[in-house]
Amino acid sequence: MNTHSTRDAAMKDTLPKDPALGCGTGKGQRILSLWFPYLAAERIWRQRLGRAWRSRPLVPHPPLVLSHRQQNAQRIAALDEQAEALGLKRGMGLADARAMHPTIDVVEADPQAELSLLEGLADWCDRYTPLVSLDGQDGLFLDITGCAHLFGGERAMLEDMSSRFFQQGFDVRIGIASTAGTAWAAARFASERIVASGGEATLLAPLPLSALRIEPAIRTSLESVGLWSVGAIMALPRAPLMRRFGSKLLLHLDRALGRLEEPISPRMPVPTLSAERHLAEPVMLTEDIELLVKALAATLRADLERRGEGAREFELLLFRVDGAITRLRMRTSQPVREPQLVHKLFHERLIAVGDGFDAGYGFDLVRLCILTSAAYETSQIDLAGEIQDEAASIAMFTDRINARLGQGTILQAITVASHCPEQAVAMVPFEASGKSAAGSRSPAMPHLPSLQRPIRLFRAPEPIDVPATEMPEGPPRQFRWRRALHKVARAEGPERIASEWWLREAPTRDYFRIEDVDGRRYWLYRQGLYDGVEPTPRWFMHGIFA
Repeated sequence: MNTHSTRDAAMKDTLPKDPALGCGTGKGQRILSLWFPYLAAERIWRQRLGRAWRSRPLVPHPPLVLSHRQQNAQRIAALDEQAEALGLKRGMGLADARAMHPTIDVVEADPQAELSLLEGLADWCDRYTPLVSLDGQDGLFLDITGCAHLFGGERAMLEDMSSRFFQQGFDVRIGIASTAGTAWAAARFASERIVASGGEATLLAPLPLSALRIEPAIRTSLESVGLWSVGAIMALPRAPLMRRFGSKLLLHLDRALGRLEEPISPRMPVPTLSAERHLAEPVMLTEDIELLVKALAATLRADLERRGEGAREFELLLFRVDGAITRLRMRTSQPVREPQLVHKLFHERLIAVGDGFDAGYGFDLVRLCILTSAAYETSQIDLAGEIQDEAASIAMFTDRINARLGQGTILQAITVASHCPEQAVAMVPFEASGKSAAGSRSPAMPHLPSLQRPIRLFRAPEPIDVPATEMPEGPPRQFRWRRALHKVARAEGPERIASEWWLREAPTRDYFRIEDVDGRRYWLYRQGLYDGVEPTPRWFMHGIFA
C-alpha cells in the first residue's frame, strides 16, 4: 500500500483554544469562503449526467431554471450558467421567463435536497480543516488557520480545492482573508481571491455595497443618497451613519475590516485528537482500511500516553475520491489506547456495516479521530508478564458486541433511589466501571438487598379478582389470576409502599407475600385504602417468588 503523504495528529495543534467559541478567536487567523453560485442547478445536472459532467465534453442541453412559489406566483429560485447568460435572474416571474425564452427547462426547486447537498460538501471539506460552517444556502466558511502549509500554502490549497470541486461537477468561487466578511466579498466580487492580512480595506473599498452582506433595505437607502461603494461608506463619519442607517451597517463594516470578531461555529464536534493518512492509490478493501486504522491508532497512542488518557469515543472518516464520505462512530466502555484493541473494534464495526459499506472507486484519505477521552488507569503486570484484569476483558467483550450489533445492545441493571418496585431498577447501557449517568443521578439504596423481593417481577402489574376479605386491611383468602382460582394457605404482610411525596396522585400500595395450597408463592398488592376517600381498592399481581 503506497502512501503519498502522512499527516498524523496535525490538526490538534491548529484548533482554537475554546472550540465552543468557534473560529476567529485570535490574531493571525485565516478564513476561506466558498460560494457555489449554481449549486441548485448543479444538483440536477449531476443527477442527469453524472458527478463529473463538467469535465466531460459538453452535451447540448436547454437552459435550466428551478422555480418555486412565492406570493401566489411561480418565480425563478435558481438557474444555471446558460439561463443566466440569457438575461434571466432569480426572483423573475416564470411566466415572463418562458415568454422570453420558451425553450428553457423548468424544474421544481427542492430546498431540502439542496441543503443536504451543501452539508455533504461541508463534510467533504473536513479533508482540509475540521472547522467548517454553513454560510446561507450556497456557501461555506472554513477556518484554515495553521492548515494551509499542510497543502503547500494558500495558493496551492485554493487550486487543489478548485480542481477537486470541478471534477465533482461544481463551479466554485473561493476567497481567503483574515476576516470572514472580507473572504466572503473576495469570493463573490473581487478578482483577487487571496487577501493578505491588513489588506481588507484596500480590497473592500471599490466593491459594491452588497459586499458587506447588509440587508437590501439598508443598501437601497444608501444608494438613494449616492453611496454606491464600500469605500464611500468608510470615508464618512460614523456618527451620522449610525443615526440614519442604524448599527447593523457599522457592525458588518467593522467585522469585515477586522475591528470586531465574527465567530464561526463549526457544524461538527471538534475532535480532541486526530490522525490521518493521504494515499497515492485509493484503497477499497476492508482489510486495507483495518490496517490503516491500526497504524493511525498507533500514532494516536503516543499522544494519549503523553496526556495520561484513553479514548472513549472514536470516529473513522473515509473520504472517497468522488467526494462521498463514510463516517463510522464507536464508543467504548473503558478508556482504551492499545492499537490492537482499536483494530478489533473497527473490524467488528466494518463487518456490521456489511453491504451498506460502499467504497465506490476507493478512498484516498483516511482519518481516525478521538472525540472524547478520559483518564487512563494502568494495570499491574504479574510475574509472567501478563495483565490479569477481568473487568477489562468483560469491557472488551461488550465493546465488540456493541460494535457489531449497535451501541446499547448490552444493558446492565442499576438500583435507583425509589421505593416503587418497578422504578427501583433501571436498565442502562453497560459501563464496565459500574457507573452510569442514571446511577450518578439516583444513587443505590443500601437497604434494598435485605428486603424480600420476588425472583421474577412483572413488567406491568396484572389485575386479579379478590373476593371481599374478612378484615379490610388483611390479606385475601383466595384470588383468581389468569382464569385460575388460588386458595391462600399462608400470608405475610402488609408492607406499605407509598409514592414519593411529590407524586401524591399515585395511590398507596399494601404488598402481601402469599403462598397457596399448592406451595406456589406470589407477591401481590392492594392499591388504595378503605377510608371512604380513595376509590374502591383494587388488587394486582406483581411478581412470583418460586
